[in-house]
Order: sequence, then C-alpha cells, then structure tokens
Amino acid sequence: MSIANPRVLPREPVRPTNRPRKRVITGFGIGLLFVLGFALFMHENFQIVQVSGDSMLPNLPNGTRVLVTQAYWLVGGLRDNDVVVVQGGSPNEFIIKRVKALAGETVDFENVPDSHPLGAGDYVVPQGMIYVLGDNLKVSEDSRSLGPFSLSKVIGKVVVAPR
Repeated sequence: MSIANPRVLPREPVRPTNRPRKRVITGFGIGLLFVLGFALFMHENFQIVQVSGDSMLPNLPNGTRVLVTQAYWLVGGLRDNDVVVVQGGSPNEFIIKRVKALAGETVDFENVPDSHPLGAGDYVVPQGMIYVLGDNLKVSEDSRSLGPFSLSKVIGKVVVAPR
C-alpha cells in the first residue's frame, strides 16, 4: 500500500493557552485588591491612641495604648459604659473617658455638672449629646466640669484595651 502524497506537512507547534495564566493573575489581582481594600479600611477607621494622665485609673493607666474606631457603628454604636475618645476644648486636645449617660438619660445626683443648680432637679442629658466621666473621679476633668459633649465631638470608641 502506498500513500499518494507522501509529503507530510509539519505540524504547527502547540502553544500553551494563556487562559490558566490569566485566571491565576486575575485571582492574584482580586486577592491583592481585597488586601489593599482591607488595609485602607483599617487605616481610615481605626487608630491606636495612648492614654495620657491618671483620669482613667485603675482601668487604663497612663501610657496604655488602646485601639479606637471612628466607625463605632460597626461595633454596636455608643452605649452606657463604653470608653470613648472625645475632642476637648481645643481642636488638638483629645480626652478619653467612659460614657455615663446618653441623650435623654438622667445623670445621678453626685455626678451632675458643676453648673447645674442643686435645686433644679434631675439633670437630663440634652439631645445630640453624651455625658462622660473618668474612672478616677477625684482627678478627672470630664462632663462634670466641661458639660456634656456633642456627638460630633466623639472621635471614636475604644474597641481593644489591655486587661
């Protein structure tokens, strides 16, 4: 048996397809975007703050570092007993205190503001404000002397503090 056309055409070399490589690059790209997005989210919404002073003794001694989130809605909003960072009297002054009362709540008699007349009855925190106290009441400068703070002055809520 003979072949009529013995000429064999050379086969073209088989090129590997780029599809798997594109998938790997695409997967890597998506992973990289996720990591960068997460890093940006953490940078924009969390910061480390160092406690300065003795107003939060014994729970947060001077020099303690805490993690604060500006996105406190992520961790349940503000509640009584939360520790928050609030802008003080000047734009560069920040104080760390514990939330004693939220808007509409009554402050106990011994913790009312210094400016509140004793015979005026209960002190109710005004709308849009919070009332904060230091844990060490003897040395703390807080809402008793500074008055309640506007919610717009809340820098963030402490989410991680050493125990």
